[in-house]
Amino acid sequence: MTQLEQFPTPVDTVVARMRALDAALPARDGVAVFNRVYLAVTEAVDRRIDAGRFPDPRAAITLDVRFAERYLAAVDAAAEERRPPACWRPLFQYRRHPGVRPLQFALAGINAHIGHDLALAVVDACRTLDCEPGELEDEFDRVGDLLVTLEERIREDLMPGPDLLQIADPLTHLLGAWSLERARDATWSTARALWALRRLPDVAREFTDRLDAAVGLAGRMMLTPLPD
Repeated sequence: MTQLEQFPTPVDTVVARMRALDAALPARDGVAVFNRVYLAVTEAVDRRIDAGRFPDPRAAITLDVRFAERYLAAVDAAAEERRPPACWRPLFQYRRHPGVRPLQFALAGINAHIGHDLALAVVDACRTLDCEPGELEDEFDRVGDLLVTLEERIREDLMPGPDLLQIADPLTHLLGAWSLERARDATWSTARALWALRRLPDVAREFTDRLDAAVGLAGRMMLTPLPD
């Protein structure tokens, strides 16, 4: 048994928080739908860390936890009636809308978390570890590979049925218009740009604000209520 298996890690803490949310939220709630997806990813990362599948466990834990903390901070902001980041607002606004399908909720949450939070989490992790983004690229890629694999499972689990294959179904077009793999690749470029801008705080803040708004707009379109 490794040291990581013997003692709780910060990943265990965020997993416990997401499990508590899963138990507390109604199953159809849009945040609950995304939370279940994200919980599965985080548990998978935790298992791989415990199994020694990451060359640098400390880097993997730091990136994973900084990533999760941004989602949990958005949950806390909404619960306390503060404004979460723009990328998360559509999900919190539409979380109980009867015309939005579970797959839309899952994709909107993934869009916010990958499109905005992940780049900032890379920068957070670099500051914590005192390293350059390139030193986290292996961990970033391994977590990203898990996310891409999970995206396939999400589509299988949340597809409403064979009728979705009809070309006229709007959800068919939504699924074809967004790719987690493309979003992950764009995020790595964004993280590197933000790191390069760290000594220009005003420019970095403007860049981040515009990223937040753009990801939020995409999320709002993903949550357009669809006919049954």
